[in-house]
Amino acid sequence: MRVTELQEMKLVGLRVVCEGDQYVHEIPNAANLLKSRLHEIKEVLNPVRLVGAFIAGDYSEAEDGYWVCVEVKDVVEIPEGMVFVMIPAQTYAVIRHTGPNHEIRHTYETLHKWMRENGYERKLRAWHLEITEKWDVLDASNVEVDLYDTIQ
Repeated sequence: MRVTELQEMKLVGLRVVCEGDQYVHEIPNAANLLKSRLHEIKEVLNPVRLVGAFIAGDYSEAEDGYWVCVEVKDVVEIPEGMVFVMIPAQTYAVIRHTGPNHEIRHTYETLHKWMRENGYERKLRAWHLEITEKWDVLDASNVEVDLYDTIQ
């Protein structure tokens, strides 16, 4: 576990909105669809890096959901059916999750415990990220992803 800062990120991708228990199924589906449509996105910075983004608290309909994206240098155009999200520069507590995606909650619990023990407070109304460079393991049974929880 570590603390790191990331610069502003411009993301283009797909938004997933579903019932809470369905995200473990719908996020891999959206990632696979995004992978098949990657050629439509202009100015991709790193085509092997998949960035998931979400706001931890449910505050409004516009903030609800999960965004499956790639980072772009600049927004030239947004392909039909896709969305653009701007993530501001932020500080994160980070942990790596390796294993089935339905066990990610346990990894987050470990991270949140570490944050409390080290005096960090979660910033709920901010973008949280999940970043992976292993598109080939999007089958949900063997995910390797870095979990970035925004802190104050």
